[in-house]
Amino acid sequence: MSARAAVIMAAGHGTRMKSAVPKVLHKVGGRALIDRVIDTVQAAGCERIHVVVGPAGPVRAHVEARLGPGGVVIQDPPLGTGHAVLCAADALADFGGDVLVINGDCPLLQAEDLEHLFSLRAKGAALAIMGFEPADALLYGRILRGADGHVIRVVEPSQASEEEKAVRLCNAGMYLAGRLDLFRWLSRVGNDNPKGEYFLTGIIAEATHEDALVRAHVAPETAVMGADTPMQLSQAEAVFQARRREFFLAQGVAMTAPETVFFAWDTEIAPGASIEPYVVFAPGVKVAAGAVIRAFSHLEGAAVASGALVGPYARLRPGAVIGADAHIGNFVEVKNVKVGAGAKANHLSYLGDGSVGAGANIGAGTIFCNYDGFFKYETHVGENAFIGSNTALVAPVRVGEGAYTGSGSVITRDVAADALALERGQQAEKPGWAARFRKKMSEKKAKRAKVGA
Repeated sequence: MSARAAVIMAAGHGTRMKSAVPKVLHKVGGRALIDRVIDTVQAAGCERIHVVVGPAGPVRAHVEARLGPGGVVIQDPPLGTGHAVLCAADALADFGGDVLVINGDCPLLQAEDLEHLFSLRAKGAALAIMGFEPADALLYGRILRGADGHVIRVVEPSQASEEEKAVRLCNAGMYLAGRLDLFRWLSRVGNDNPKGEYFLTGIIAEATHEDALVRAHVAPETAVMGADTPMQLSQAEAVFQARRREFFLAQGVAMTAPETVFFAWDTEIAPGASIEPYVVFAPGVKVAAGAVIRAFSHLEGAAVASGALVGPYARLRPGAVIGADAHIGNFVEVKNVKVGAGAKANHLSYLGDGSVGAGANIGAGTIFCNYDGFFKYETHVGENAFIGSNTALVAPVRVGEGAYTGSGSVITRDVAADALALERGQQAEKPGWAARFRKKMSEKKAKRAKVGA
């Protein structure tokens, strides 16, 4: 198999997204579009990846953080798609294999889709291109093929005849060729057009001029769809979610209303887990077999062990690790806390930074007071400890194994194992006060009403 490289075009401004965030940094499944494309070409075996970006800005910084400075190719000034790819010629000067050219905003493309192009190359095509048959072909260039099925040229819709506009096969903007062929063809592409740009589609004319074999693979529209506008971004998200729901159901994950459950690109759920309606999985979540995620819960950067019960209306934030058979109930938020096996926090609590030992019980209204406005501190609750309702644990603090805290306490010092910690003011009682208060206020209210009349 020939060595594989990829050139990803990401230098466009993405003005149709109407956002301060560059187009390729918008997300599908919680993952930036450019990262999803990089993931795909890596999965397709591309050992060299170069992303064409503008001279400065967040896209360049994002790609450099992922691929290093060597993964970035600068296009300045922008002179069209053909010029963008030509900018990568020096970076690939020492490369001897096939070069894949792909757009940076195709979040639904998968490695198996690209494999068809590599297969065409292996079967003798000098240039393999990706085509698709859209429901609405109005804005797409048409791929014209001869009687033998080989590609002759691509015609833009503004230049197409009525007969050519009737062609359903459209250009997806993805190309595969040997490095020497690709950059030789690109070097010959001119810019004699109203925009004065060098269009990548010109390589098809150059290849056919050499009598080189050009073939097209027809992919599903969803595989190659871009995300140029907020509407298209939402449509891509919908397709992604539908795919993930189908995948998890096929794997044996129970979902009573899968259309209401939303996944991230890296969500991991083991067969035998159960997901109730209206659950959102942000990136970084792992759920083990036998766990139950109840309705209206939100999980991010968290791990849930076998037999654990989360929700309803629970929020797990990054660093939350829920042990086997533990319970995190309604309106409980957990952030950067390891909750031990069998521990329970069933209602209305915030657990932030620290740990809860196995078998511990966290009463309703418990707060881990972890932040002083400048720094975060940790709270550690020992195994089988019992935290009374409405307890404030002021970090840094430790509650020992088997210890109790009285309801309504503010715990500021460590509690020894098996001890009871209480921190309350002395209760005072004034006999008859309530009756006297009601009589006084009723008389005052009646007097005001009489004056008003």
